[in-house]
Amino acid sequence: MTAAAHSSVRGALLAVDYVEGDLDALLAADDTLAVFGFGDGAPTHDDPRYLLVGLQPHGPAPFEIWRGQAPVRHGREGDIAWATDGHLQFGAIELDEPDDNDISTAAGAAYRQLLGFVAGHGYPHLLRIWNYLDGITLGDGDEERYRQFCVGRAVGLGAFEPTSLPAATAIGRLDGRRRLQVYWLSAKAPGVPLENPRQLSAYRYPRQYGPQPPSFARAMLPPAGSSMPLLLSGTAAIVGHQSLHADSVETQLDETLANLDSLLATAHARRPELPLHFGPGSRLKVYVRDAAELDHVKVLLNDRLAPSVPRLVLQAAVCRRELRIEIDGVHDL
Repeated sequence: MTAAAHSSVRGALLAVDYVEGDLDALLAADDTLAVFGFGDGAPTHDDPRYLLVGLQPHGPAPFEIWRGQAPVRHGREGDIAWATDGHLQFGAIELDEPDDNDISTAAGAAYRQLLGFVAGHGYPHLLRIWNYLDGITLGDGDEERYRQFCVGRAVGLGAFEPTSLPAATAIGRLDGRRRLQVYWLSAKAPGVPLENPRQLSAYRYPRQYGPQPPSFARAMLPPAGSSMPLLLSGTAAIVGHQSLHADSVETQLDETLANLDSLLATAHARRPELPLHFGPGSRLKVYVRDAAELDHVKVLLNDRLAPSVPRLVLQAAVCRRELRIEIDGVHDL
């Protein structure tokens, strides 16, 4: 293992890495909690710890792997694939939309099952959730699919305290499959949700963004006593609650990185051992809306990030039509 490795552990351990290699060999390791493949070139596999994400990478893509503490147990229960090492739980659910265009109902069903599963299996504290859905910005006004997803997610979450929401990403696939993919990381002990001083908390967005504000925190500090990275939500060029720089992917990238710097500073103030800037212990996923801008974004990233910062560039639709780029990831020593 690289900079993602950890030594003495009192609580939960999570190491996230991007690796080339044989999928069967990765899954054979007894500390593998989850593996993710991306795009049409990634293999299929029936192991419940493996999830094929329908986002196309720009160029050959490594696997993303989560390592916990051996031995990891895994299985399937109904619609849910799961794995656990006794401290952390990985889970994934994929549901087809009713009538091929009802993301609200699918989201509500997914989140009801998710919450019931984590509570019923002893890992009730959600740390991080990823949501991938097709056609995320299709539809007008409150019928836009992302707004409808937010409605369904809130229904599924029920009476969830906003200040306890997990970090999250919601990104649009471009594969035409009306199938909602949700996967998560939960724990026996709670983390600490973080907000960004440069941004209004998403769950406090005004009505202009839809009937239900998005349900997520900007980042999540891991549980006390654990050996885990900071978990960064999907972050874009939003200051306050407004999208900026709609005409420039370059300026949107700079604003996004400024938001991430602000989050790192907020986390550092609570956990001084966390570096203030991305480095070899960081892992970033960069979502780019337009295929024509993928090469340019790679050049921009090379200019703005140190070569030691691993990143995976994926073509994907961001949840607002004017946003060209979004970044999420993890950050550690």
